[in-house]
Amino acid sequence: MPVGFLLHMIKINYPQYHPRIKTENGEELIFDELRKAWIVLTPEEWVRQNFLQYLILVAGYPAELIAVEKEIKLGELKKRFDVVVYDRQWKPWMIVECKEMRVELDQKVLQQLLRYNISLPVPFLVMTNGTYCYAFENKEAKLEPLVQLPSF
Repeated sequence: MPVGFLLHMIKINYPQYHPRIKTENGEELIFDELRKAWIVLTPEEWVRQNFLQYLILVAGYPAELIAVEKEIKLGELKKRFDVVVYDRQWKPWMIVECKEMRVELDQKVLQQLLRYNISLPVPFLVMTNGTYCYAFENKEAKLEPLVQLPSF
């Protein structure tokens, strides 16, 4: 984790979730309610789908203001962010980076979030691996660790 940060892991109380899952051509798929599509069920996708349920059902973030896996440009590179939450004026408000459970939320993950934030500036940055969750407020180009996710 970043040197000098006193990080507070944010406890996520996931809601009970009964996803639609099917097997097709030997692959497990999960239905993404936001994208209205069947998505390959990878360990990262499992984390993303559960975190989305938390954002909508527990934290009260409006589903219609959440975008999943959209492409952004970082210079000449094309990248896909995991989750962006928009404010009511449709301005990007929060970027969420999801990793599978066995991936450590370290400086490398934070740097990835910060690169996305260059192309898509937001006041809040979140990273989760399903087990751990850390959030930051981006204030005047300084990251301040949060003890809880911001209220919408």
